[in-house]
Amino acid sequence: MSKPARPRSAAEQRLPPQLQAVRLHAAGIDVGATEHWVAVPEGADPQRVRRFGACTADLEALADWLAACGVTSVALESTGVYWIALFELLERRGFEVLLVDPRQFHQMSGRPKTDVHDCQWLQRLHTCGLLAGAFRPDDQVVVLRSYLRQRAELLAEAGRDIQHLQKALTQMNVKLQHVVADTVGVTGLSIIRAIVAGERDPAKLAKLRDPRCKQSEAAIARALLGNWRDEHLFALAQALEAYDFHHRQLAACDRRIEAELGKFPDRSGGAAPPPRPGKRAKGKARRNQPAFDARRPLYRMAGVDLTVIEGIEETTALILIGEIGLDMSRWPTEKHFCSWLCLCPNRRISGGRTLSSHTKKGASRAAMALRLAARSLERSKSALGAFFRRLRGRLGMPKAITAAAHKLARLVYAVLKHGTAYVAQEMAAYERQYRERLVNGLKRKARELGYELVAPAGAAAEAGPR
Repeated sequence: MSKPARPRSAAEQRLPPQLQAVRLHAAGIDVGATEHWVAVPEGADPQRVRRFGACTADLEALADWLAACGVTSVALESTGVYWIALFELLERRGFEVLLVDPRQFHQMSGRPKTDVHDCQWLQRLHTCGLLAGAFRPDDQVVVLRSYLRQRAELLAEAGRDIQHLQKALTQMNVKLQHVVADTVGVTGLSIIRAIVAGERDPAKLAKLRDPRCKQSEAAIARALLGNWRDEHLFALAQALEAYDFHHRQLAACDRRIEAELGKFPDRSGGAAPPPRPGKRAKGKARRNQPAFDARRPLYRMAGVDLTVIEGIEETTALILIGEIGLDMSRWPTEKHFCSWLCLCPNRRISGGRTLSSHTKKGASRAAMALRLAARSLERSKSALGAFFRRLRGRLGMPKAITAAAHKLARLVYAVLKHGTAYVAQEMAAYERQYRERLVNGLKRKARELGYELVAPAGAAAEAGPR
C-alpha cells in the first residue's frame, strides 16, 4: 500500500496553485555519524539551527523539538547508513520524511561547506518544494529487502572462501580445480574434507570421485600429489571452515526469508502458480538458489507469476520484488520505471543538438538483476531471445544487454501493475513480424526514391523464419 498524502496546513491551502509544492513547515537535517544538524523555519524557534547527537535518546529529543516547532515535513541527507535510524524514528513519530540524494543540493558553487550551512540549505530547498525524495518501499518490503541483501552479502563471502580454498590448493600444488568442474561440488568438497581430515594418499583421495565426474580416478590421483606443508594445510582448513560457516548462515537467512514471504497477504486467491511454458515444472537446483521453492510464495504475495517471463528465474523474481515492492503506482508509467532503473537513454540536448544519450550509471540491485536475466537470453528459443541476438549482432553485447533489460523491465511493470498474465511470443512469430517490418521499410524507401519493390516469384513460400 502507498503512503497516505501529507495533510496540508491551512496556510498551505491558501497558497496559489503555482505554489502547491511549497512546504511552510519544513525542516532540513544534515546527517552525520556522531551528530545531526537540524534547521527549522524562520520564527519557529529563536535558535533556528541546533545540534543533536546520534544516540537514540538524542534522536527522540530531536523529534520532540521538531514537533514543538510545528514541523510536519523533514528532508534528510542520505549519508551512508547513518540516516536509517533517524528516518525510521521520524516516520514512526508521524513526520513526512524525504531521503535526499546529496547531488540534488550540492550544486551551488561558492556556497560555504559546513554542517550548519548544509542543513539550512536543505531546509530552504525543501520549503520551496525543490527536493525529490528517494524511493523507499513499504515497511514490510523493507524487511524482506534487508534479508535478501544480507543473503547476497553472505553469497559474496562464500565466493571469497572458494577463492581461498583454491589458493591454498595451488600453494600445495594440488591441481584439484583442473580435474573437476567445480571445486566445491560433490567430488571437490569430498576430497578437500578428506585432506583436512588428514588423508594424503592420492589414490585413496581419488576414490572419493563421484561417478558423474568426467575425469578418471587415475587422472584425479595424478593431480592430487602435492606438497603438504603445514601452513598451507592450515589455510585450507580455515577456508573450509569459513565456507561451511557462511553456508550455515545462508540456510538460516533462507528460513527467515521464507517466513517473511508467508506474512504477506494472499493475492492469488489460494490458486497454485500456472505452469511455465517451455520450462520444466521443477528444474535442477542451483547452489546459489534459496533452499526453498520461492515460486509458490512469490505467486501468492504478488498474484502473478514473474517466472513465466523468459530469463527471469525464482531468484531474480525474489530480488525484483524485494527491491521494488508490489506497489507500482510509485511510477506513473513504465517509462518512469525504466528511467528510475537507469535502463533508458539519458538525453542531453542543447540548442536542438543532442550532446549525449548514454545510459545513466546507477547502482540499483533491481537493474543488476534484470541485466543478468537479459544476459541469459542469449540462447533462449523465444521472441526475447531473438530480439537479444539481433541487437547483439548490430550493437554489441553491452548495449544489447541494456536494451533487453529495458524490455524485461517494461514486462515486469505491466505484469505487476495490471495483474495480467504474461503471454510469451514464439520466436517464429517474432522473426515473421521483424521481416515484415523490414520489407515494409524497404518498400517505403523505394517509393520515396521513385521505385517499386517487387518480390520475385516463390518468395512468399520462402519467407519463413531465418
